[in-house]
Amino acid sequence: MKDYKYKWLSAALAAILLTILISGGAPKGSSLTAAWNIIRQKQFVDLTHSFGPGIPHWPGFPDEERELLYWYDDNPPGPGTLGTGFYAQLYTHVGQWGTHVDPPAHFIRGLRTVDQIDVKEMIMPLVVIDVHDKVALNPDYTLKMADIKAWERKYGPIPKGAFVAMRTDWSKRWPDMAAMQNKDANGIAHYPGWSMETLKYLYEVRHITASGHEPTDTDPGIATSQGDYSLEAYILSTNHYQIELLTNLDLVPEAGALVVVAFPKPANGSGFPARVFAILP
Repeated sequence: MKDYKYKWLSAALAAILLTILISGGAPKGSSLTAAWNIIRQKQFVDLTHSFGPGIPHWPGFPDEERELLYWYDDNPPGPGTLGTGFYAQLYTHVGQWGTHVDPPAHFIRGLRTVDQIDVKEMIMPLVVIDVHDKVALNPDYTLKMADIKAWERKYGPIPKGAFVAMRTDWSKRWPDMAAMQNKDANGIAHYPGWSMETLKYLYEVRHITASGHEPTDTDPGIATSQGDYSLEAYILSTNHYQIELLTNLDLVPEAGALVVVAFPKPANGSGFPARVFAILP
C-alpha cells in the first residue's frame, strides 16, 4: 500500500498542476501563491475551545480570573482612537488553560520551552484515530495498536512529521468539569487515554511531530487519579510537544487534512493556550 504521505503530496501537486493548466501557464508569482490559492478555497475547521473562567482544567490548577481594565465609555478618547475609548482586560490563568500546548519542559527539566518550538512544527498532515464508539462503551478505553493498524490498513503508513489526534468525542462534555472528569463514588476519574505501546510506535517508529486529544490528560483517568502521568512524561521526554483539550475532531476526516497549531511565544514558557485548526482536503 502506498505511503499516505506520498498520496497527500501527489494530491497537492496535482491540484497545483490543475491550477497551471486552467490558467494557461505558470501561475503568477511563486509556487506558494499557487498553493495559497488552493488552500484558501478549502474548508477550515476550528479544533479549539474558547476559554474563560470556570472551564474544565486539571484539578490542581486555580481558575482563571479576569479584570476589566478599560471599557469604551469609561475612558476619554485620545489621539488615534477616532473619538472613542477602548476595551482591555487583564487575564490571569495558568499556561495549561483551555486548548493548550504542553512543551517538553512542562515535565522534563532542560528540554524545550514553548518559545523553543520551531514554527515548522506547527503545520502538519493531520491523522485522526477514531475510537469514539469504543469510548462510548467504555470510558476507560485506551488506544490500542489494533486501532493504529486499522488506520494504516485503510490509509497507509502514518506519515513522518504528522500530528496524530485521538478522537474520543469526549469534548462533547465540555464545558462541564464534572462530566469531563467523570468521577465515581470513590473519586476515581474515568476518561479515555493513550497507551505506552501506541505512543512509542508513533514517536519512535513513525516519527510523528506531535499528538493531541480531547480529555484533560494524556493518561486515562484511572491512572491520573493515582497520580500516574507516565504517558505524558514519555511524550515530553522525547522532546516533542502535545496539545490537550481539542474539539471538533468529529468534523474532520481521518486522513487527508492539514492541521495548523499556533500559540504565543512566552520566554521560557511552560505552556500556553493554543489555537488549532484543520484545513480539509
